[in-house]
Amino acid sequence: MKMMIEKHRVARRSFSTGPVVAAYELKVDAGEVRRDNAQVALAAKLDALHESLVSLPPVPLLTDDPTESSRKSSSPLLLARSMASAQSFLRKKFHLWSFGPPPRGIYIHGPVGVGKSFLMDLFYASVNVPDDDSRCNNSSHKHAKITKRRVHFHEFMLDVHHRIFVYKKKHPRGDAIPIIAKQLAQEAQLLCFDEFQVTDVADAMILKRLFLLLLDWNVVVVATSNRSPDALYKGGINRSLFMPFIDMLKHTFDIFSMEGSTKDYRLETRADGQSYFWSNKDVHGDNNSNNNTQAKLEEIFGGTASGTEAEVIQVRFGRTVQVARLNDRCAWFDFSELCYQPLGAADYLSLCDRFPVLIMDSVPQLGANHLNEARRFVNLIDACYESRTRLVLAAQVPLDELFVDFEAQVESRDGDVELFVSEKGGNSSSFATTMIRTKEGEHLEWSATGLIGVSLAQFSSANDLAFSFRRAASRLVEMGGKKWGRQ
Repeated sequence: MKMMIEKHRVARRSFSTGPVVAAYELKVDAGEVRRDNAQVALAAKLDALHESLVSLPPVPLLTDDPTESSRKSSSPLLLARSMASAQSFLRKKFHLWSFGPPPRGIYIHGPVGVGKSFLMDLFYASVNVPDDDSRCNNSSHKHAKITKRRVHFHEFMLDVHHRIFVYKKKHPRGDAIPIIAKQLAQEAQLLCFDEFQVTDVADAMILKRLFLLLLDWNVVVVATSNRSPDALYKGGINRSLFMPFIDMLKHTFDIFSMEGSTKDYRLETRADGQSYFWSNKDVHGDNNSNNNTQAKLEEIFGGTASGTEAEVIQVRFGRTVQVARLNDRCAWFDFSELCYQPLGAADYLSLCDRFPVLIMDSVPQLGANHLNEARRFVNLIDACYESRTRLVLAAQVPLDELFVDFEAQVESRDGDVELFVSEKGGNSSSFATTMIRTKEGEHLEWSATGLIGVSLAQFSSANDLAFSFRRAASRLVEMGGKKWGRQ
């Protein structure tokens, strides 16, 4: 009987020689995952993309002066001529006529925990990186050897904003986007984005141009998202200016929907890693339950190894985050220190880079009354999840009650405020922030006001936050497993 089962497994895998399906079936056979029809279909789709990567031409390694490139890129006609010239040069040097059109990217969307990132990671692992001698050798492409990068979308946008920041310091009047697109293309021809989302007007405007240029440089993009293309930046300021990007996405990418999948496989993880504690504090916060929680946090922290001096963590764009309680492996914060302050993804990623364990105390129940705090907390969870940083929480409610569902309502106040974009702030990109100016002349960051209905942007941000609650809760369950974290 055992031999018959094994023969069945081998025969089943023989129908597809694709590396993604093969890796998926191995995990099914090992009992690591349960076969899911939507996951099988996505694995086959990713295998088809893997096979088509053999037709991907290399990116030209040009060395234009940045100032000259900026001047040229200011004219779409000159940019097009420059790229056509580069492609002509490559065809002559590397015989690129044998290559077909670049393969279409894939945009994968669906509910939380259905396996989008899991399958994308299997695909990413299957793509080989070329060695130094194979970059100019056509034969290397038969094994789909291309440069690649897998990154959380928050981190990618931080990188883009940082590149803009650096470029503008040297060329204040230059156009940074074409230069950055060329840099990104030369660094990686395959870009895999996790948790693709657009909630900020500055990011929306950058993405529209950046993606068009990346496609011109023959970059292949695979992205996962909880949002369908039509739902991206829904309700955002000047969304009409972003619609061409959505149209481009639908026409140049294969859209793969997992919306029919409702099973959140993360919730099957047994959260036994002692990473979430809760207690109902009384007025003085000194009941037995709370004392027990504090004792457990002290044990995880390792009180005897605690440092006595605060440490200043460097963050991109010249900012810093101060850590008052820390040791070599762990930092301990009160919820107010990280989520009541104007911090963003850049700050949280820097903390995750420095510490493999973060402890957060006094986490309240989060809903519509804590929009900004909840948004920052979700960003922190995403940063910890992506970097495999252990996040230990002490909350006031059980995990299944931590996030309260809400629905944002639009209250038209557009006549009361003026919208503009400042250069620095604490939004999802942690660099460009949409601000509002009230009738009284007061400046407020819309992503930190906590006012539902201040503008369409706030409406969009609030709805995206409510949508993100399910992902955050799902990830916290998975992150509570004993094997979660990094050494």
